Amino acid sequence: MADIDPKSFDHKTIEKKWQKYWLKNKTFRAPDDSKKEKYYVLDMFPYPSSAGLHVGHPLGYTATDIMSRYLRMNGKNVLHPMGWDAFGLPAENYAIKTKVHPEKTTSANIETFRRQIQDLGFTYDWDREVNTCVPEYYKWTQWFFAFLYKNNLAYRKDAPVNWCESCQTVLANEQVVNGKCERCKNDVIQKKLEQWFFRITDFIEDDQKTSGLLSGLEKIDWPNSTKIAQMNWIGRQEGINIFYDVIDSSEKIATFTKYPETNFGATFIVVAPEHPIVSKITTPEHKKEVEKYLERTFKMTELQRTETTEKTGAFTGSYAFNPLNKKKMPIYVADFVLAHYGTGMVVGVPGHDERDFEFAKNFDLEIIRVMKTSDGDISPVTKLEQVDHEGIMMNSEFLNGMDAQKEAKKAMMDSMEKEGMGKRVVFYNLRDWLVSRQRYWGAPIPIVYDDAGNHYLLPEDELPVKLPTDVDFMPKGESPLAKSTSFHDKKELERIEKKLKKSGDLSNERTIVRRESDTMDTFVCSSWYMFRFMDPNNTKEFASKEMMKKWGPIDLYVGGAEHTVLHLLYARFFTKVLHKYGYIDYDEPFQKLRHQGMILGEDGQKMSKSIGNVINPDEVVNAFGADTLRCYEMFMGPFHQKKPWSMGAVEGVRKFLDRTYRVFQKSITPLGSARGDDELRITDKNLQSLLHKTIKIVTEHIQEFRFNTALSQMMILTNELTKSESVSREILEKFVLILAPFAPHLAEELWGEVLGHKESLTYEPWPKYDEKYLVEESVTYVVQVNGKLRGDFTIEKTASQEEVIAQAKTLEKVKKYLEEGKIVKEIFVPEKIVGFVVK
Repeated sequence: MADIDPKSFDHKTIEKKWQKYWLKNKTFRAPDDSKKEKYYVLDMFPYPSSAGLHVGHPLGYTATDIMSRYLRMNGKNVLHPMGWDAFGLPAENYAIKTKVHPEKTTSANIETFRRQIQDLGFTYDWDREVNTCVPEYYKWTQWFFAFLYKNNLAYRKDAPVNWCESCQTVLANEQVVNGKCERCKNDVIQKKLEQWFFRITDFIEDDQKTSGLLSGLEKIDWPNSTKIAQMNWIGRQEGINIFYDVIDSSEKIATFTKYPETNFGATFIVVAPEHPIVSKITTPEHKKEVEKYLERTFKMTELQRTETTEKTGAFTGSYAFNPLNKKKMPIYVADFVLAHYGTGMVVGVPGHDERDFEFAKNFDLEIIRVMKTSDGDISPVTKLEQVDHEGIMMNSEFLNGMDAQKEAKKAMMDSMEKEGMGKRVVFYNLRDWLVSRQRYWGAPIPIVYDDAGNHYLLPEDELPVKLPTDVDFMPKGESPLAKSTSFHDKKELERIEKKLKKSGDLSNERTIVRRESDTMDTFVCSSWYMFRFMDPNNTKEFASKEMMKKWGPIDLYVGGAEHTVLHLLYARFFTKVLHKYGYIDYDEPFQKLRHQGMILGEDGQKMSKSIGNVINPDEVVNAFGADTLRCYEMFMGPFHQKKPWSMGAVEGVRKFLDRTYRVFQKSITPLGSARGDDELRITDKNLQSLLHKTIKIVTEHIQEFRFNTALSQMMILTNELTKSESVSREILEKFVLILAPFAPHLAEELWGEVLGHKESLTYEPWPKYDEKYLVEESVTYVVQVNGKLRGDFTIEKTASQEEVIAQAKTLEKVKKYLEEGKIVKEIFVPEKIVGFVVK
């Protein structure tokens, strides 16, 4: 780290001074009883890892801090809170590695994070701080589980689940990336377990189609890519279920397809391995082959099954009859078909579906063309590149000559429904949210079991179910809570049993024998935290309706795009549940969402301890100051884009702040004072124009998250101010106010110590620009001689063409080229160019 200029401001003293002032005076407290218009600004709260912050973390926090400071100066009552997403696998894995209890390491990590965040001068209301791993918080996470359970939105069932052998826990589909655990990157396998689920699928769409998880996306200001990702994850599918008789059987096949118009070319059926019909239609001579195939398939995850390029399967020995083309269609079981997709059975049309074509080729099945392509190709389909589901219908009786998508699809579905052969349907890829985890460091599930294995919801006065400390948290394939003596204390279970019997929930013949030992997915904790910030000290409810109405919804939410289909989807689900049951009057939690781009190492790679390219913000703050770090991260480039770190550029930003500091050490004069010098008065006028242009740009670009260009404009203003021997007080006061959101410590020091104000500038009105100063009174011309640039000059905008050309000829850099010959032509482009052709 380079040393700073000794003539610059003392950032270590100044920044600590103002951080202490803000904390002591609770400068950024958001009063519940304020009459000002509210504005709720929220960061995705961090997971407090042992590594502490790296320079990527403050990027989003600085943006929300700039917005919060700007909004306060514009008269808003700003709620800007911070807390800790403290439960989860990383802390537990770290505890397993170090043999130190996660409660101890998490607490220490939070202290480090809080100190680092406060060192950056962010405007958080620390009276609202929350921590998801303390009973005062997770009591209400448990309340939410109970709330969902009572409304039939939480349930338990046997299900094939994603199991990570390394982490020894179940993973939601969203936590499996390319067949591997998103946390430890090890392979994920399929396993059948009884698990707890939340019915998120009940909220895909509402009756009015205005506030479901799909339609709700239309009314919120989110990045389009994030909306599309959520839509794709939910996966709305329109099509038709087609019914076929199984030959020589009473069973019927119901297949889902989005392309029924191709059904004259259907030649086989494929069934999901999990489907119960498999055992009913498999003939004795094919039983061993099918069972062997099923055994192989059940060892694979769904992602492995759908992503594999090789199309495998086993013939069941049965056939279905296609009444359209009078074909006997062999029925196969194949791993690429999933039980939850449509009906779990699909009809194979190999001439017009790539996957079906590959399967047909593998098993030597008939391929029939039923549409010709736009170029008139009607030849037999023998190559993958010939497969297409758009064209003009052929070999399809009443559909012949129709455009496949525009006419034939509807005609076929109409015919199938009329003949009782099919029924139009809509279904979704999204499945219910699996929330139980076989791990220790999470919120306990408020359920108990009797001696017959039946489960019961705990009475509300039993909450919180506290997470015990007498556990061996080494993974053994089941939750460590299962072996905790205190967690299953006999006297406590007897007390609960009496309550349940008294309420009539438990029969007198049954005995409560254990608690639920699984804990909740950490995403449950983060699905409702935004409401707790609204009323963080409420001991009677997770948040009062009054406070949720006052503060909600969140006006601005900032965080990483990696949460697109995890946290964001789950938080929307919780909000819609609360809206449905009358707790809140809005159905979307986050009105405006912005994602920050990733900060890369100086080598252009993602920051990683293993690579050794991580930059610790403490080092930057110590050497250059928090204001430098804040301004540099905003100046690096567009907020949403990836950008590499550059220590040299950090030093450049520090020099800008030093120049700004020195501007305020100049002679400060009242604007318009009689100085008897026309040139100085013109300078003041030009600076006023530049100031108001800067106010306009900074104002607009803050609102548009264009922080880099806002800073660029302030740098231009600073450079001009350094050229003047004295500067008017009005210009300096307005400049320091627009600088304050970006470099708040320096701005407070200049406002108080240099300009003499007694109060913090936090709630000073944001400067307004005056349109009259935005009219340019002067213009810059560039001068060319024989097409080459030879100089430039500034002149009053009202100057005539003759005056402009005459001024150009006086420039020393131009005169010598004009003297080399005779001017044969003069070129004049108003407000831009003066040119001379010399021979």
